[in-house]
Amino acid sequence: MHFTKAAPSALLATLVAGPHLASAFYLPGVAPTSYKVGDSVPLYVNSIKPIAGQDARLHSVVSFDYYHPAFGFCKPEKGPEYVSESLGSILFGDRIMTSPFQLSMKKDETCKQLCKVEYPEHSVEFLSERIDEGYSLNWLVDGLPAGQKFEDHLTDTTFYQPGFFMGGIDREDNIVLNNHYDIFVEYHEVGGNPNQLRVVGVRVDPSSRKYTGEADCKEGHADLVLPQTGSLEVKYSYSVTWEKSPTAWATRWDKYLHVFDPKIHWFWLIDTAIIVVILVMTVMSILVRTLKKDIARYNRLDQINLDDLSGTSALEDGVQEDSGWKLVHGDVFRNPSHPLLLSVLLGNGVQIFVMTASTIVFALLGFLSPSNRGSLGTIMILLYTILGSVGGYVSARAYKAMGGEQWKMNIGLTPLLVPTIVFGTFFLLDLFLWAKQSSGAVPFSTMLVLLAIWFIISIPLSVAGSWLGFRSAKIEPPVRTNQIPRQIPPTTTYLKPIPSMLIVGLLPFGAIFVELYFIMNSIWFSRVYYMFGFLFLCYSLMVVVCASVTILLTYFLLCSENYHWQWRSFLAAGMSGGYIFLNCLLYLVTKVKLGGFAGIVLYVGYSALISFLFFILAGSIGYFASWWFVMRIYKSIKID
Repeated sequence: MHFTKAAPSALLATLVAGPHLASAFYLPGVAPTSYKVGDSVPLYVNSIKPIAGQDARLHSVVSFDYYHPAFGFCKPEKGPEYVSESLGSILFGDRIMTSPFQLSMKKDETCKQLCKVEYPEHSVEFLSERIDEGYSLNWLVDGLPAGQKFEDHLTDTTFYQPGFFMGGIDREDNIVLNNHYDIFVEYHEVGGNPNQLRVVGVRVDPSSRKYTGEADCKEGHADLVLPQTGSLEVKYSYSVTWEKSPTAWATRWDKYLHVFDPKIHWFWLIDTAIIVVILVMTVMSILVRTLKKDIARYNRLDQINLDDLSGTSALEDGVQEDSGWKLVHGDVFRNPSHPLLLSVLLGNGVQIFVMTASTIVFALLGFLSPSNRGSLGTIMILLYTILGSVGGYVSARAYKAMGGEQWKMNIGLTPLLVPTIVFGTFFLLDLFLWAKQSSGAVPFSTMLVLLAIWFIISIPLSVAGSWLGFRSAKIEPPVRTNQIPRQIPPTTTYLKPIPSMLIVGLLPFGAIFVELYFIMNSIWFSRVYYMFGFLFLCYSLMVVVCASVTILLTYFLLCSENYHWQWRSFLAAGMSGGYIFLNCLLYLVTKVKLGGFAGIVLYVGYSALISFLFFILAGSIGYFASWWFVMRIYKSIKID
């Protein structure tokens, strides 16, 4: 288990140079490396991961180590060695190792033979299956992924797609293996100094060549077709070409970070913004006009009742018939059922909300550089661990306000319930990866590190937050609660639990639908995601939509004399997580074509895990928005 060591000088240089690099695409996350002519430039190999196959669909979710025995790729003379990685990089499936490729700055190589491999029949069959499923090789040179050059005809731009195919299918539907690699490395002279050369781009053009003798680069070689039966001898070779580039080191990632169809982002953001404006205006109309009128009439009625003890005023009847939310003032703050579970979910929801928002802000400001592999996962784990105190505090305050008495259970379940579900599911899915000998399986030592972070840091912080929460004053409701619960009259169809959940959960999901599609493409098709500006806007719009639509639901519930708003607001807003899971299943049918049982279990399991966390996040937003709304309106009326 290795961790990346961040140099303090690099962080200081980043902070000092921040204003000067504002025009760059991102703030560099690591210090640049300068080479002289002839210096060795290491080429590292990473996990072999599946991307879209010949039919543009994903056929597997299982990645493999580069030096998996069945692949038989050439190894360094002294054997491959692991390169240190961050915790987030390991969790995301990176397994970076040394390679036998020898690259020297500005020294071209022509058709250099690597090794000769004899593949037995079972390995040939294994290679054929992986090539047919669209597996790609992933190399790294100076932190940059080696990719292939593509052209986007829609935007008329060229970009580098990280990774390149192991092989392909020829015109006769035969599976061919790419055994020769033309490596093109782009370098930049810093200030025109020939002794300060930096790598700013790497691309690989793989090809299939059936060598009859020694490896050479002559034209006319037939493709290396993998036979359906029998063994196969393969000779691997490579060429290196160095190309001078005007691209600066700070902007070298620009060619890798490509937006597919950027107009759809703007169109969807505009549409969502219009929906948000309508919802917010509706909520403001209720708060400013309807509620203000109701409150004024209620308070005027109370004044009339003081003057007229008979209470037979026609105005009172009009008020009673017009709105029903005041009628439930004695029950609206009645403790919900299962307050312990609700408070635990609320604490974890706030913890996830703050973690997600902070991570997006860090990424938006450029601190999560794509060159610092795994920084996104590392910062999420770090923030979630530190924010355990926030989760414990919120859970304790909410449970105390609900009149809960099992405070020890609340302190224990807040840092244990949701993380146990997540970690348990993650561990079970990891067993499938271990069974498939996948490089995506998290090592046992990393599991122990996660458990240590959980028990040594996160749980004590959560307990400390809960202790502060229980010591704080209880949040008192503005009105008294009656001893006898009020009978709830029959309600309309759209206010019943299931229909209201389906309606309310759909709108927050609609706010993030398009961005969710690009995020899923990034996760499953191994693409670099960097559109954190769009993600920040979508996240903000989602929060506003979630809060607004849940407030509307709560208002309609109270007007229908239904005071069970606590769980209804949480579940209705959390239903957007259910829509995310349904969208993942639709994605499975349309974009993914998994043949094996293990692949389907992994895809559905990870999708369910993400949807569950979003359910808690959105549900907490809905609950606290409704809680603020209810506290606000009942503070404004006079109750005898």
